Formats: sequence, structure tokens, C-alpha cells
Amino acid sequence: MGEPFQKPLRAALRSAAIGRAISVPRVSVIVPTVNEAKNLPHVLPRIPAWIDEVILVDGNSSDGTVATARDLMPDIVVIEQPRLGKGAALAVGFAAARGDILVTLDADGSADPAEMAGFVGALLAGADFVKGSRFLQGGDTHDMEWYRRLGNWGLLQLVRLRFGGRYSDLCYGYNAFWRDVLPHLRVESATGFEIETQMNIRALQAGLTIAELPSREYARIHGVSNLRTIPDGWRVLKTITRLGVSLRGSAATAVRNRTG
Repeated sequence: MGEPFQKPLRAALRSAAIGRAISVPRVSVIVPTVNEAKNLPHVLPRIPAWIDEVILVDGNSSDGTVATARDLMPDIVVIEQPRLGKGAALAVGFAAARGDILVTLDADGSADPAEMAGFVGALLAGADFVKGSRFLQGGDTHDMEWYRRLGNWGLLQLVRLRFGGRYSDLCYGYNAFWRDVLPHLRVESATGFEIETQMNIRALQAGLTIAELPSREYARIHGVSNLRTIPDGWRVLKTITRLGVSLRGSAATAVRNRTG
């Protein structure tokens, strides 16, 4: 994005940073679910006690997911999402969250809730957006086949080429950010698994201070993932293309404004 866009954004972020520094931030964790009753006992009890709010966004589960969640965590906030899709679930959860910091956590047991301390610490140290990476030193994945690794690598190269940045991971669901940067991520336009890619690209486009931390992804404990490699990979590719076109349009507008 051009300099005319960056100056007001940097000023707004500096103002927000001052506000963050003078208060103790509340932390909300958003957990999207579809039939994860068997996995929740391995996830919810491991969320750190210092987390202020846990929001479960359920996509019409038929296995008792909601009842299990309430048994495990009586004060959990439960929201029934109006339309299916991970992106739609996260958007609903973000809108309902009361925290100053928002953390996304998968419900299948693949992510370690203990890593949240590092994510929140990076935000308190000055980052606007923190993303987990399975491919940084110290990270790992036990839940990605070779062809998904290859696809992730190829899509990552496209993002680097078109938007810059030095991301090492693109399609991972463990992220945290300050609530006041949410408008820059524009999550309402992504309904499926492409949500993580869109958030990552929007963070780059907005000039946010981004931190990538190593994260270990474990195999799903029970059940089968709703991720479909080819259809969802295609959605990610279309998202990269769409945002790349919008970036070109923004740059052209900036040139016209400077020369008009």
C-alpha cells in the first residue's frame, strides 16, 4: 500500500498502543466447533486459567458438543453460528468477544493451549498480530500430508511475491491479535478455511507489526477434519488472487490521487 495510506494507519496504531499500555488487557479465546464432543475434554481444561473468556462457536453439532463444553467449562460462552464455515464461525466469535486480545484455537486437540502465553507475550511486547508457524525452528506438524505441505509452500511463495513479508506458514489456525486491529483484517468476507490466509494478507496490507512464533501441531485426536484439500486449497488461491487485484487497484488509486 502507498505512503498516503500508511501514515494515518501508523498514527492510529501508535494511539492504540498507548491505550493498550495503560490497562491490563482482557483475553478472549474463540473456539469454532462442528461435532467435537470427544475432543473438547482434551482442549478446554488445558486453556490457561488466566484467560478471561472462552467463546465456543458451534456449527450445528449433533454429537452433544455444546452440552460437553458446558459440562467442562460452565462459564463458557456458546454461540450458534448462523451459517456454516470456519471463517463465518470466527467472524461471529470475534464480534461477540469482549476481550482486548483475541486468540483463535482449533477444537480438535491439534494445538497446545499452553502456547497462548507466548502469543499474548508477543502482543504485550509490541506486536499487533501474532501467528503461529509450524515451520519455524521449534515448530512442527504431525497433521499434514506431503501434498498439503507442497501446496502450502506454493501458496506461500505467491503471497511473498505479491504482498511481501517473510511468512513461513500460511494456512494455520493458531493466531492472536489486538481487538483494535480487527477492522483491518476484514474477516466478514471469508467464510471457509481461507480465513487464516486472508487475515495474514490483510495484516501485511495494513502495515501491522507482525510476529511469527513456532508452534507444534499435533494430530487430531478423534474424528475427521472438515478440511478438504483441493476445494479449500482452491479457495485459498482465489483469496490470494482477489486480494492481489484489490492491492493493484489501491495502488492505482493512490497514484491518481498524487498526480490528479
